[in-house]
Amino acid sequence: MELKKEYDVIVVGAGPGGCHCAKLLAEKGLTVLLIDRAQEIGVPKETGEGLSKRAERNLGIKIPDYCIAQFIDGAWIYAPNGKRVEICYEGSEGYILEMKRFVKWLACEASLAGAKVMARSFAYDVVKDNDFVSGVRFRFMGNPYEVRSKVVVAADGVESLIAKRAGLDTSCSPVLVDSGFQYEMCNVELEDEHKIEIFVGNEIAPRGYVWIFPKGRKTANVGIGISGANNVTTAKELLDRFILQRENLRKGSIVEVNGGCIPVGGFLKNMVTNGLVTIGDAAHQVNPLHGGGIAEAMYAASIAARAIEKCFEKNDFSAGALQEYNAMWWKERGEKLKMVEKGRELVEKLNDEQLNQLAEVLQGEDIEKIVHGDIAKLIKVLVKFGIKQLVK
Repeated sequence: MELKKEYDVIVVGAGPGGCHCAKLLAEKGLTVLLIDRAQEIGVPKETGEGLSKRAERNLGIKIPDYCIAQFIDGAWIYAPNGKRVEICYEGSEGYILEMKRFVKWLACEASLAGAKVMARSFAYDVVKDNDFVSGVRFRFMGNPYEVRSKVVVAADGVESLIAKRAGLDTSCSPVLVDSGFQYEMCNVELEDEHKIEIFVGNEIAPRGYVWIFPKGRKTANVGIGISGANNVTTAKELLDRFILQRENLRKGSIVEVNGGCIPVGGFLKNMVTNGLVTIGDAAHQVNPLHGGGIAEAMYAASIAARAIEKCFEKNDFSAGALQEYNAMWWKERGEKLKMVEKGRELVEKLNDEQLNQLAEVLQGEDIEKIVHGDIAKLIKVLVKFGIKQLVK
């Protein structure tokens, strides 16, 4: 295996963000090394696997058919009393992906663009010279390596080890980290295999929701995300209870089990230091309301790649030069996500009766706007219900 002693950029973490960033930088003619600790890139999956066609268009990618499990044309959201609100995704439909295939495809796209990709490579430390991150130390199948670079991209997940080793504070309050648990189930009965289903309620999922994401052939991801501050019961216990209460699910079989942490806020004002930038879950770049992180990680990757390219043009890889990534991300994504976080903070204060009231007056298009950062409608409804204290 050929491995250089130095690359222009080293990307740590071959998730959607890391792979996309590596590809974009390699396409600019930079030498790129992309490493991931997993034995197989894309495994295990830690997501419900949903992605909108809008995100696909905005990212400028074309997902191959073999990476798509199911086409989605809408969603049903259920209030605690069972009231159903429908969202029609006309013009912004989406997919339930086969995540393992999708991420491996992204890694192969990075490789075809010129990046060197290495699985089973555990990055445990950074190399520093005069307060600059100048490389990474990692083990490939147990053998130690030290490779130098001008820039390191930390895309290694929540509580990023590489960012920490670089001295960057990416800590997230436990209150802002949800606990996620999911089964991939088969032999389940679904009313419409092209609709995702969302169930909310403080008894069902405290500060979160249960989801059913259909994958076709009577197969679906059935999962839950709840507040990490919940110490009464676990996400698994709540999900098992939900499944047992539903005849269309309880006879199904479990073919895969997934779990993980989901940051739902606490966006970093600073995501850079000398010679390093942080993207994706490592920078808490997740939609705080629905917890989706695939598109956000890839958006951040695109922004980071643009900022890094400019640093190479100036031959300046200092924190000051890399600050442009902070500025661009906050302008293009951060401010909108901060509004979504405020919306989530309002919703999590509602009791089940109030959630039922919301379901009576909110339309599907209202909910879609709220998810994307427009909380004006939500505030108007809350004021109408006479619970003004929540919107102060």
